[in-house]
Amino acid sequence: MKKSCFIYLRGLKHAENAVFCVENGQKSYYDPQFGFQVPYSSGQQVKRSILSALVDELGVLPAPTTFVFDVKNKSLGEGEVLSICDPSYIDQLLGGWMRAVKEGKERTVKRRSPLSISSMHPLHPLLVSKSKENITFDRSDRPEVHTIKVRGPQGNELSADEIDQLLAGTDRSLLRKWIPDNYRATGLFIYDVAIDLRTLFCVSTNQYEPELSKEMIKCLEEKGWVKSKNVFGECLVLPKEERDKVIPALAKALINWRITSNQARTFSLMETLAVAISDNANTLSGAIRAKLIDEGDKPIAKPVIDENAGADLFVTLPCASYIVTENESAYALHEAEMRLIELMNAFDYENQL
Repeated sequence: MKKSCFIYLRGLKHAENAVFCVENGQKSYYDPQFGFQVPYSSGQQVKRSILSALVDELGVLPAPTTFVFDVKNKSLGEGEVLSICDPSYIDQLLGGWMRAVKEGKERTVKRRSPLSISSMHPLHPLLVSKSKENITFDRSDRPEVHTIKVRGPQGNELSADEIDQLLAGTDRSLLRKWIPDNYRATGLFIYDVAIDLRTLFCVSTNQYEPELSKEMIKCLEEKGWVKSKNVFGECLVLPKEERDKVIPALAKALINWRITSNQARTFSLMETLAVAISDNANTLSGAIRAKLIDEGDKPIAKPVIDENAGADLFVTLPCASYIVTENESAYALHEAEMRLIELMNAFDYENQL
């Protein structure tokens, strides 16, 4: 029986009073069945978190990116964002790329990532929640240290007497900034990953729909990349000694990543509660799932960890705090890493055909 060319992974995480933050705070989408907004983290954010964990584990730099701006009417306008398109950088090889220069001055090259990654979304809409809070930037404990400036309608700075007149009869503090309507997320969240082993370490050399420039192909060959073929045509394969470094780091990143932010209020352990691994995507949804239970006029959702659903299941100690389990283990995540390493090492990247 031919081995599968894909590895499927589902991870279950717990987030406690967290914010999946990029720009505008906690993201959410509308669940039409249960009729309310539920929090989530985009697949792009999850992917970036995984790749960040990967390069950190390997101790390498991410690929450089060129940001192009156009001067229009004496101001800067947004131009292209250009990738280096070099699979020697591991975040490029596994994350994919696209380089399309304005007005076709270069031939467009693009590579689809071998990692298909879902958003981090609720295990079930009834197993997550959003809470709203008003936060402050407060320096009112040291009024003698800080400076107050108030601009008038014309942009002019008001004097101390004018500020006193403005505040007369109010209880307004000028050393405290209110930031209203900030949301946090709590609950059980899942993310799914599909790993295409056929392209995981293989880059196409086809010049009719190019992933690489001719110059880059020559450069990779000089670095020892192996000429081969897969179902997509001729390709170059990352040398085995390099794969042996990347595979353990990738396995660790896929399981131990977390969303980070430069905003201290957003931190959560986001501990991984369980991991399911299989070569059949259908078994993942059964291994880590929720069951809707009719409780009169208000249904409830029960999280379920099922070891008999057909996937390899790894359950951590914290999982028992939220789900009734029988075989939780302190070594679960390490064992999940070892299983991923075993499956990735078993694939014959140089001899696919």
